[in-house]
Amino acid sequence: MTTDDSAHDAPRGTGSNSENASSEPADSQQAPLGEATFATPVLDWRHWLRIVLSPTAVLTALTALLGVMYLGYIADPEKNLHDFPIALVNSDVGDVMGSGDQQRQVDFGKQIADALVAGVPADKVDLRVVGKSESEHLLRTGQVYGAIVIPGDFSKRLGILGTGSIVPGEMERPIITLQANPRMGAYGVGIMERIGNQALTEVDKQVGRQLTEQVKATLAETPPGAPVPQVSGAAMLTLENPIDVVAQDFRPLPSGTGIGLTSFFYALLVLLAGMIGAMVIHTMTDSQLGFMPTEYGPWSVHYPPTPISRFRTLLIKWGVSALVAVVASLVFLLVGKAVGMPIDDPLALYLFSVLAMIAVGWTALMTLAALGTAGLLVNLTLFVILGLPSSGGTVPIEATPTYLAWLAEFEPMHQVFLGVRSILYFEADYEAGLDRGIWMSLLGIAIAIVGGTIITRYYDYKGLHRKHTAAA
Repeated sequence: MTTDDSAHDAPRGTGSNSENASSEPADSQQAPLGEATFATPVLDWRHWLRIVLSPTAVLTALTALLGVMYLGYIADPEKNLHDFPIALVNSDVGDVMGSGDQQRQVDFGKQIADALVAGVPADKVDLRVVGKSESEHLLRTGQVYGAIVIPGDFSKRLGILGTGSIVPGEMERPIITLQANPRMGAYGVGIMERIGNQALTEVDKQVGRQLTEQVKATLAETPPGAPVPQVSGAAMLTLENPIDVVAQDFRPLPSGTGIGLTSFFYALLVLLAGMIGAMVIHTMTDSQLGFMPTEYGPWSVHYPPTPISRFRTLLIKWGVSALVAVVASLVFLLVGKAVGMPIDDPLALYLFSVLAMIAVGWTALMTLAALGTAGLLVNLTLFVILGLPSSGGTVPIEATPTYLAWLAEFEPMHQVFLGVRSILYFEADYEAGLDRGIWMSLLGIAIAIVGGTIITRYYDYKGLHRKHTAAA
């Protein structure tokens, strides 16, 4: 092992010239062979204050930010709800009710659709009135969390229900389907079903009152002397709540997907591998180039500094990061297959993981090259503290505070999650988020290359070379 030069091995508070050496106690100069002697460091109160307050201040700020980001987004998601996309499909063709001169055209489906549009708060829910084919397209590409579907025979069935209340025979309540999109995550499905049930419960009461009044009006028109049909109590209860709301999953997830969480955790692995890998590469490369010591337990080694520019050092780190991305992405893919994850397009998942990991790693290395040790805190904040709550992998972005929705526009974790989810759950459909994941990863690589090149070249141009300097 080679060690640092004598100037750096000198203890703090002691000099390296002959005058300082001669002024040391005699017993320290005549220490037994093989024993190291250490002078007691002389630290004034200001130095001790920096030692205590610096990490305390940094960690206080980080913990405060952690609390706001993590507790703020999970405390009350439904209170934070905004622009939550749900499709509304009205396929009802209407029906003719009554007989003789009392015949009239009815369209209960339209009435219900209009009531839903008016009753659902527009500031919380983005209710999109679309056709059946468009609804299926939105569900297949992950653009809505579910759909409320009114079938084509809704008015007809509702009319039969009214007639059946006074005519003996079996009755079937008309059905409205709540189609949930489980590939958007279990939490989002839960919110969608609660919104649908709450809205349809109120609509059910309104339709029930209207249907009951129509039946009573029909009974009142019975000719004098004719027997008046009687409505049983069970039939009256059915009339008051005529709609049967059926929950249904659109394209249920297969086993091995963790009810829609595997995409989030796979994306998290990719991001952590890129960020932590960058920190490891930065530290180990600097150690090998002699810019910082390396400790192995009680042993320490410090190689002589290598005369190399900051720009070339960054190029080396970027090259190692790209190699690690190629290997680590393959490891994740093999582990995913081994634990039983359904991966229908392994090549797409592998290539996107490599791209995303390079984007994260190169950006993190650029930050470290620009800021040095402070870059560790910046990377931690950018990729983890701000990234996880704004990813949309556990709680939908539309159920988080608006500042998290703003962060999701550019936070790396959200872009990686969209790409991975598209590949795992939506057949690698570009509209499901893969296009955004790819372009944002390429943008991250471009920012890293341009920013890293400009910063390190500027440092080299100014003569700010990496060399040992003694602290004042």
